[in-house]
Amino acid sequence: MKSSHSSRTWRGLVIVFAAFVAAASAPLLSTAQPATSVNIVNNSSRTISQVYLAAVGSSDWSNNQLGNSVIAAGQSLNLNNFACDQQQIRVIAEDQDGCFVSTTISCGQSATWTITNDTARDCGSE
Repeated sequence: MKSSHSSRTWRGLVIVFAAFVAAASAPLLSTAQPATSVNIVNNSSRTISQVYLAAVGSSDWSNNQLGNSVIAAGQSLNLNNFACDQQQIRVIAEDQDGCFVSTTISCGQSATWTITNDTARDCGSE
């Protein structure tokens, strides 16, 4: 009987330890930043000169994701595997007129955003 009792005690300790490890690692898993990708397709007649990322509802934009490049009319660009630490992220594009268009994409997924001449632009005081 002694070995049966110690076997149950050992199993109980293993289960408690496994539960502790699972509970302790849950916050680490929830703070992981899912990789997100977006293919920006410029089907407008305008050149996209800058692209930014921002949390939804925030005006704190990233650096220009294009660097010194542009997305000319008829071209596309993939922004691959950028970190996204919330459920959604806003992608903002500025054209050569200084007007902005934006879209919201889900984090942890790949998306395609097609910009056309009919895409509503924010040109400030137009």
